[in-house]
This record gives sequence, structure tokens and C-alpha cells, in this order.
Amino acid sequence: MSAPAPPAPEQDGWHGRLTPETDAQVRADDAVTAGTGLQLHAAGRTLLRELVRPYRRQIAAVLLVALAQVAATMAAPWLIGVAIDDSLPAARRGDYTSLTVVGAALVVSALLSGTLRAVFVVRSGRVGQAILFDLRRRGFDHVQSLSVAFHERFTSGRVISRLTSDVDTLTELLDSGLDGLLTALFNSVAIAVLLLFLDVPLGLLALASLLPLVLLYRWFSPRAAEAFRGTREKVATMIVEIVETFNGIRAVQAFRREKRNDAIFARLNGDYREANKETFRLQAWFIPGTALIGNVATVAILLVGGFRVAHGGLELGVLTSFLLYLRQFYDPMEDVGVFYNSLQSATAAMAKIAAVLAERPSVPEPDEPVALPRPVGGAIDFDRVEFGYDAARPVLHRLELTVPAGQTVALVGATGAGKTTIAKLVSRFYDPTAGRVGLDGVDLRDVADAELRRAVVMITQDGFLFSGSVADNIAFGRLGATRDEVVAAAKAVGAHAFVESLPEGYDTDVRKRGGRLSAGQRQLVAFARAFLADPAVLILDEATSSLDVPTERAVQQALRTVLASRTALIIAHRLSTVEIADRVLVLADGRIVEDGAPQDLVAAGEGHFAELHTSWRDSLV
Repeated sequence: MSAPAPPAPEQDGWHGRLTPETDAQVRADDAVTAGTGLQLHAAGRTLLRELVRPYRRQIAAVLLVALAQVAATMAAPWLIGVAIDDSLPAARRGDYTSLTVVGAALVVSALLSGTLRAVFVVRSGRVGQAILFDLRRRGFDHVQSLSVAFHERFTSGRVISRLTSDVDTLTELLDSGLDGLLTALFNSVAIAVLLLFLDVPLGLLALASLLPLVLLYRWFSPRAAEAFRGTREKVATMIVEIVETFNGIRAVQAFRREKRNDAIFARLNGDYREANKETFRLQAWFIPGTALIGNVATVAILLVGGFRVAHGGLELGVLTSFLLYLRQFYDPMEDVGVFYNSLQSATAAMAKIAAVLAERPSVPEPDEPVALPRPVGGAIDFDRVEFGYDAARPVLHRLELTVPAGQTVALVGATGAGKTTIAKLVSRFYDPTAGRVGLDGVDLRDVADAELRRAVVMITQDGFLFSGSVADNIAFGRLGATRDEVVAAAKAVGAHAFVESLPEGYDTDVRKRGGRLSAGQRQLVAFARAFLADPAVLILDEATSSLDVPTERAVQQALRTVLASRTALIIAHRLSTVEIADRVLVLADGRIVEDGAPQDLVAAGEGHFAELHTSWRDSLV
């Protein structure tokens, strides 16, 4: 029989965000961190004010330079009018003084305008980059400070989109659009005054043409806001796909998912293309529309002004100056149109960044922290603790548990029984929905985060390593650790021998995610990092599952020594890991169903742990 055809992208469970259910989840995810459109724009404006506030003096200086540059530029058309009406007639009579003065003034005006323009570009660029620097740093710091719950809900691709693509949109606005806008605004105001000064009737006729421009802006604004918001959402979804594909590249290649991923990415890329098409369609009406209104106004003023010149009601030099000013008045309108496009895109981006910055940690720092006893003993107590990731489905039910300081406790049970949840509550990645988790008698919600992280360290199954040397990854456990301390930590967990066998020993680069090391070696480095941190409480969440039998035995021997002076929670499905524990807790459906020393529970001959032990022993035969 031939193999069944692959499912359509909409039905693909592996890339579930393309299903209607996950599309809804993505929209809900954006809604949680965004709110309504009005809230988005208000948050974006508030954020912009906060970013600009430290640079008010620099911005004021830039505005003064821009005003001076506009004044220098505005002098040229007026001088040309003077030359036509006064200097040229005098030159015909042999008097070249006025023409020389006007010519010199035009040269000075051009030089001054060019110089001030250069100063404006440099200084405005510095301010813009300083604002973007602060925004990137603020965003990165804030996302790092958010609780694990946020990162488990908000995909890394969307975070990357906020800190890169959305910030880049602001970069385009500040680097080019803002320059054109300031020049256009100052020019427009100055020229409007000059037009009325040169000739009131023609000035009023020119200003009347602003009415269709206002109507065009009102038509364009809401449509552009919606279109550019769509482009930001589409590019974020595309970045999510890219990040997840390359993070899981081994699985992609192992299961030959390249063509399916190509099809999915083609769909997302197409959606992004269509969203951009809509923005270009709007620009195709808006930018030529502003130019058309300006051209029609120029023709109308030329006809009316020419008629008045022909009948002696207006001097030719005044009409020439008026038309030159009018051209300068409408030319920047196209720049304003381009800026407005950038502004709409940047507003959508700023709103999304502001929404992320508005996220508050689900496990906030206490207002008045309570210090842990010195030294920290590591006693843990759960007092009627209830918790659920979803309020409708509790994981722990009024859990009562006391772990004396220095005791090693193994948590055993089926998947979903609540073992990892207990570990996350002790680490304060989450807070209980009811009850209290205490360390040495102090509620974890009253302990400063920095103090808690020094006291409690958790090693997870993946044993994440950062790019850099082995020594750097071990020293990550304690800033300022010496090489001797790093080596001592590696020896304590049995990692020293394999590290020494690497090409450059402790200076060997582990590469991305520790890809140069085996799974077991990565886990041993993670152990050494945790041991160097010297916490009072050490949590091992399936931390030995990646080790082969010889390596696991070596680690267990090291653990007996290292865990002797500290409290430890060991989550394991492999019962060989449980043997080093002083006490075993068997969990089922968020409740402790058995509690005792491992040998006592086995000797009882009945119960969950005895059955698990029998099954494990039989599997070794």
C-alpha cells in the first residue's frame, strides 16, 4: 500500500499554531500582552515619552539647529525675488552693488543651510540611537526579569520579534523619517507665514488647498494603522516559525520535515507579503495624492498670480518667490507621507513593545523582604498548598509536607502527579494559589529573589549550556569563581576526567547549546555549575536521565558526598537514582500517597513504590 498523503497545514498537529485552535491561542497571546487598539497606542505614547524624557535638552538643541537651518533655507526664494524686482533693474542701469550683495547672501545662505543640515543629521542621529539603545536594553532586562510563567506562555520567537524586528522599525523612523518630518513641519509653518506676508490673497488660496490634504490624511490614517498592525503580527508569526524550526533542526532533519516546513513557511511568508501589499496599495493612493493636490494648487496660483502680474496688480519677483516657496511647501508633503507610513508601522511596533514591558512578574519581589536565617539551613515546608497552571484543573491539593534541613528526598510518581510542580514552587518559579511554601520558616513570597536564588538551585533534564568554554559554563554558578574552584566543582561531580580529555581542557568551547559535548557530559557540567553555587537546597529534576549507566553511577557516588550537607529534592523515574535518597515521597494526582525510607517502602512488599521497585528489578533481568 502507498503511504497516506501528509495532512494539510491546517490539520498539522506538529505545527499546531496553524490549526484554528492554535491560531486562536496566538491571538489570545497577543491580546494578553496588548489589549485594545486604544490601549495599545496609549501605552506606546507613554513609553515614547519615558524614553524621550532623559534627552529633552539634546532634543531641544536639535530643534534649534533645525529652526536655524529652515531660516537659512527660507532666505533663498526671498533673495531671488529681491534680485528680480530690485537688483536686476539696477544692474541694467550699471549699478551691480545690489546684485552682488544678493548673490553673496545666497551663497552664505546655501553654506549655512548645508552646514546646519549636517549638524542636525549628526545630532539627531545620536539622540535617536541613544533612545533605541535604552529601549533595547530596557526590553532585554525586563524580559529577563519576567517569571517563568511568562516564558512558558510567550514563545521565544515572539520575544525575539519584539526586541529585533519591532525595534528595527523604530530605527527606520528615527534615522530617516523623523529628519524629514521636522524639516517638513518647520518649513511648512515658516512658508505659510511667508506666503501670507508676500501676498495675502494668494496666501489664502494656497492655504485653502490644505483642506483636501486633511481629508486625505483622515482617510489614510485608520486604514494605515490597521494595515501596519497586520504586518507586525505577520512578521512576528514568521519569526516564530524560523526560531522553532532551527531550534528543532535535529528533529526536522531526522523526521524529514523540510518539505512540510517549507510549505508552512511559504504560507506564513505569503501572508506577510499580502499584508505588505495592502500597505503599498494605501501608499499608492496617499503619496501621489499629496503630490497631485500640491501640483493643482501650484497651477491655480500660477494662473491667478500670472493674471495679476499681467495687469500690474503683482510684481513678477513676488510671484516668483511665492511659487518657489509654494514648491518648498508641497515638496515636504511627500516626505510627511513617507514619514506617516513609517509612523504607523512604528506605532504598531511601539505598542507591542510597550505591551511586553507592561507585563508584570507573576512572582513579584516582596515590598519588604524578610532575610533568611544565617546560615541557611534548607528546611522546606508546604502548608496546605494548592496550585494549578489552569485554575480549572488543580495539580496539587492541600499539600502538607515538611522536609528537614539536610535531608535528601526523592519524588516518585507517574507523569503529571505533581513532582515537577513541587520543584517549581520550591524554586519560586510559581507561587501557590493557596497555602504557603516556606524555607527555614520564612514564606518564599517574603524572600528577596536574589537571596532565594543563592539558597535554591534547580538542575533540569536538559542541562542547558551557553556558548563559551567549559570553565565559563561551570563558573556561571558563581560570579568571580577562580579556576581552582571551577576544577574542584568538576571533580566533585566526576566531570574532571572527561573535561581534561577535551582538546583544550577547561578552555574548550562547548559551542551552541553545548553541542560539542554528549548529553551526559552536558549534564555533568550543569552539576558542577550548581555545586559551585553551593546552595542550601538543590533540586534535581530528572537530572540524571541523560546519563548512561557508568556515568550515572559515578554521578551518584559524587552526589552522596555533595548532598550530605544540604537539602535535596530529586525527581526521578529511574529508581537507581532514588537509592541515594533518605526518604521517598510517592505522588499521585497531586497528593502524597506514600512517604518513607526507600528500603522501608520496598520491605513493606506492597504499595506504589514497592510495585515500581519490583518492575525496575525485573527489567534488569
